[in-house]
Amino acid sequence: MSETLTAESALPPAPGAGDHLALDFVNSAITLPGGQLIDLLGTPAATNQWLTERGLAPADAGVQEMCATQLRSLREHLKALFAAHVAGLPALPAALSAVNDALSRAPTAALLHWDEKNGPYRAAPCPTNEILDRALATLAANAADLLTGPDAERLTACGSTPCNRYLLRHGRRQWCSTRCGDRARAARAYARRTRPNAD
Repeated sequence: MSETLTAESALPPAPGAGDHLALDFVNSAITLPGGQLIDLLGTPAATNQWLTERGLAPADAGVQEMCATQLRSLREHLKALFAAHVAGLPALPAALSAVNDALSRAPTAALLHWDEKNGPYRAAPCPTNEILDRALATLAANAADLLTGPDAERLTACGSTPCNRYLLRHGRRQWCSTRCGDRARAARAYARRTRPNAD
């Protein structure tokens, strides 16, 4: 794996990833041609950066390996749910349990606080030790909203091997990027040229 190659330099965000954080999250591990894997959650520092860039953790959160492992585990469970949905298959019970566990981790009620200058305001509690729970709950809730919302019928897997990303289909588009579409079209053209004539 090349340390200088990033997901952003390899592929742009998949269609729908800007609207659905869970889609961006599931696509944070990318398989490229030649079997190269880019994992944006591969290290604690990379995980902290990914969370910070999406407003899920402060830059100085100090994500540890245990936290990164929990996030990678949720990502795999969400990927399994996306795959089941796309294939029209029942969800794996373990994946559903993992998502529901993540959903129940963060408090949902914003508490009342009082600022001496500005008076009362509401904010959800998020001490440093709860950053991971809040991130897990946010990602799981976004995935649940995607899978049960109006965009669920547009969710699909990229049609270009070996890409493992998901996207929201728009029209007939079945690839997560122009690069994947070009690769799939080139493979089909090559297959047609090398197919023996059936005369």
